[in-house]
Amino acid sequence: MDALPLSAAIAVLQQHKDQQRWSLRDLFASNSDRAQSFSAEAAGLYLDYSKNLLNADTLQNLLDYTDTANLKSSIEALFAGANINNTEHRPALHTALRFQGEPKTEHEQAVADCRVQMSQFVEQVHSGAWTGFSGKRIRHVVNIGIGGSDLGPRMVWEALRPWHKQDLTTHFVANIDGADLSDTLASLPADETLFIVASKSFSTLETRQNALSARQWVLDAGCSESDLEKHFVAVSSNIVAAQDFGIAAQNIFPMWDWVGGRYSLWSAIGLPIALACGFDAYSDLLKGANAMDTHFAEAEFSQNLPVLMALIHFWYRQCWGAGSLAVLPYAQRLAKFPAWLQQLDMESLGKSVTRDGQPLPYPSGAVIWGAEGSNGQHSFHQLLHQGTDMIPADFVAIKEPTSELKEQHQWLLSCCLSQSQALLRGKSLAEARRELEASGHTHKEVHQLAPHKVVPGNRPSNTLIVEKLDPFHLGSLLALYEHKVFTFGCLLDINPFDQWGVELGKVLGNGVHAAIDGEVPEDWDGSTALLLKKLLK
Repeated sequence: MDALPLSAAIAVLQQHKDQQRWSLRDLFASNSDRAQSFSAEAAGLYLDYSKNLLNADTLQNLLDYTDTANLKSSIEALFAGANINNTEHRPALHTALRFQGEPKTEHEQAVADCRVQMSQFVEQVHSGAWTGFSGKRIRHVVNIGIGGSDLGPRMVWEALRPWHKQDLTTHFVANIDGADLSDTLASLPADETLFIVASKSFSTLETRQNALSARQWVLDAGCSESDLEKHFVAVSSNIVAAQDFGIAAQNIFPMWDWVGGRYSLWSAIGLPIALACGFDAYSDLLKGANAMDTHFAEAEFSQNLPVLMALIHFWYRQCWGAGSLAVLPYAQRLAKFPAWLQQLDMESLGKSVTRDGQPLPYPSGAVIWGAEGSNGQHSFHQLLHQGTDMIPADFVAIKEPTSELKEQHQWLLSCCLSQSQALLRGKSLAEARRELEASGHTHKEVHQLAPHKVVPGNRPSNTLIVEKLDPFHLGSLLALYEHKVFTFGCLLDINPFDQWGVELGKVLGNGVHAAIDGEVPEDWDGSTALLLKKLLK
């Protein structure tokens, strides 16, 4: 697509923004039904987007932009399995990983076969039929992966703690820093530990080094080479490399090139989830994601949750100069959710050219960051409330308590709603003065302190209410953000499924490692050469 029509459409949005005085207080005062008018729900999720700097005309202009960006046809192409990852000439069929019912395509049949393999393996481990080299049952599972092979499964594992099996403990290792692996293994019995090596290529630097060290750890504990297959399974497309490592062919679970790493937790990459929580819980996770898939594919854009969230984010990124988005899940068990979303969003949308390779004439993705509430309120929320940048926020609230401490859950929800309310309302100078006068401060004190107590307000946010933090609703929530990111990519006319910047870092990392035992190449920049010498001195 030529970027010029998109640039022209963005200019229309900018003109609409500049022609009005935007006040959230006034928008609510002038429309008593605003909250009902600017909300939507699907698949167990309720989205209130009324606390945003937009009106009915804004929403219509944004919906008109989807026509310019050919969003409808892009969504159809996604689900049809077209080669929408145009730089790697492949489809992006992560939605096929969570299909329901009888398989209808070759991809779905492959997924169905993998699910059977996963289910049978999980049953073997849970029943005690799978044993280690000493004949003892497996009581510890260590997932070795990085990026999409770690962030997704780790985040879901933490979110679904109530479903964890009592006699099986799951651990995650990702960092190439040896402390990550050694600290994890320090208290584990080797003969009761099973490793999942999750790497599509079976050559990812961090994963391979950690796997080799784990392999030696098991051998040093008394395991024979022939018994290694009792302690290692793999999720990979490189069967030969996995077998050379010592993994039996029947213990290699498939990965496919039509699923990107950051979209892969729905595949056998989710094996640690199924082991930790049971295959039924894992199946419910897939069902929730599939429910959101159906909504995204079929709902009108004016009621389509992923589309609405993408359009709102696009509005702030293009017309308000918002360079970041704060994601604030008010649930301790969703503490890893912002980190998972960082990879999904920033790896997908961190691009600088269009799908046709032309320089982008407008901003691309934003910085995604955040932390679990209410902890964040005591660290970075001050910046949200009184900082000089306008930073939109997504609040995520869980309706049902996640523990038996129901009164604390009520306080948690109160914190969540009051924070979004504070971002909307703020505190004017007049309100600050009246507050100080009422508390008995002198006229001089009021004059000095009032400016410091002013909170600008008028800062936008979405609030997502999740019915319950269970596998189904978690699956729906994750798929919502996946489709939001895809939609945003379509609005920018970029390919959200490649990551060539990441690949460059991998290549250069190999070169630096080679120079440790050799000579520093003459064409290196002076800084990198000097730093390497300092580190090795």
